[in-house]
Amino acid sequence: MTDWNKSSWRTKPRIQMPDYPDQAALNAVEARLGRYPVLVFAGEARRLRKHLAAAGRGDAFLLQGGDCAESFEQFSSDMIRDTFKVMLQMAIVLTHGAKVPVVKVGRMAGQFAKPRSAPTETVDGVELPSYRGDIINDLAFTPESRIPNPENMMRAYTQAAATLNLLRAFSTGGYADVHKVHGWTLGFTDGERAAKYREVAERISDTLDFMSAAGVTTDTAHTLQSVEFYTSHESLLLEYEEALCRQEAATGQWLAGSGHMIWIGDRTRQPDGAHVEYASGVINPIGLKCGPSMEADDLKKLMAKLNPDNEEGRLTLIARFGAGSVNDHLPRLIQTVKEEGANVTWTCDPMHGNTIKSTSGYKTRPFDSVLREVREFFGVHAGEGTVPGGVHFEMTGQDVTECTGGVRAVSDEDLSDRYHTACDPRLNASQSLELAFLVAEELSSRRTKTAAQAAG
Repeated sequence: MTDWNKSSWRTKPRIQMPDYPDQAALNAVEARLGRYPVLVFAGEARRLRKHLAAAGRGDAFLLQGGDCAESFEQFSSDMIRDTFKVMLQMAIVLTHGAKVPVVKVGRMAGQFAKPRSAPTETVDGVELPSYRGDIINDLAFTPESRIPNPENMMRAYTQAAATLNLLRAFSTGGYADVHKVHGWTLGFTDGERAAKYREVAERISDTLDFMSAAGVTTDTAHTLQSVEFYTSHESLLLEYEEALCRQEAATGQWLAGSGHMIWIGDRTRQPDGAHVEYASGVINPIGLKCGPSMEADDLKKLMAKLNPDNEEGRLTLIARFGAGSVNDHLPRLIQTVKEEGANVTWTCDPMHGNTIKSTSGYKTRPFDSVLREVREFFGVHAGEGTVPGGVHFEMTGQDVTECTGGVRAVSDEDLSDRYHTACDPRLNASQSLELAFLVAEELSSRRTKTAAQAAG
């Protein structure tokens, strides 16, 4: 793109971004960040694009998951480990169901900023600016805490770097050994309520035993003890994104150095807006949230702007409509993609359209609604003859009580026990793994039907 540069977003309309009161302090932070090393590398971003291209064709499946909004105060190695651990468990179950590789992408090491439905919030008659994520301001409900602070960007960078360092160690240091991971999953099915998933877990055990008997072990196959794990976040705070954007000397192409994959939210996807402008010029794979208000004309413009060469793996469309609404919106968007002959990877975000206020006053998401939207997503793609390429969950490896339902039967009354999120409710480890078993059933069923049709 000859008219694009990493600052060209500044000439476009911007929304959901803070106005910093101290411009000199902001400039100083941006200059400092601009000298720091990137967090990811161009080769990694290109490799992820190839994996996402495979998911778009049905030759792989995308599992994207992690925090709603990463927190400075709750940051710990245990939290990173626990989320990584449950994503590995989910990936093994999904691989068994789909019989294709699972692409693992965390909402981690950069998911610090959050769009908000209103610029202010009121508590006990006091109105203050909304909390927009730790990279921008602080959660404490005081006037001082809600002032956007550019120094938070430096803290976010440091935490992201530490997170990536640990993820890379976990990925290649033996923690991801497939036998160890599956052993954790067997522990999940020991519970009485999860017994219905034990048969699938035992079939996975039989597969691993056969591979060992055939001589394919962690000693002979490196892929059984290591994984590829990528990071992603919503590219919302563009001052931070620009500061970590770098040009490759060899190719002249630009890399968003803040994460392997970045996405554009449903609130910031204006075709002529700042966020679309920034994402259009970097080589990273781009996600685009598609909610009920997405119109065909806008989708056409966005696909042309974000993927002008129609490359596979470049653009992932993340459908988020809400249970009961998928059939009202997804078919028309799939038809638009077909009309344009566009290469996209379709994934399902069943979280954001299913947020409700519980009777106990907490914001929550019912497990059954999340599952229903996933099943509706698969059903529409089956009817359209297109590929459901992945799922996108807000989740944590911690034993929180933020979403209701699941085999542990979290109730409205339980929400107050361990409600730790700073923004939106997340699936806990048990709910996440249960969803993986249920999604695997959908994948297995789809595979069986496709094979039967091919044979017939």
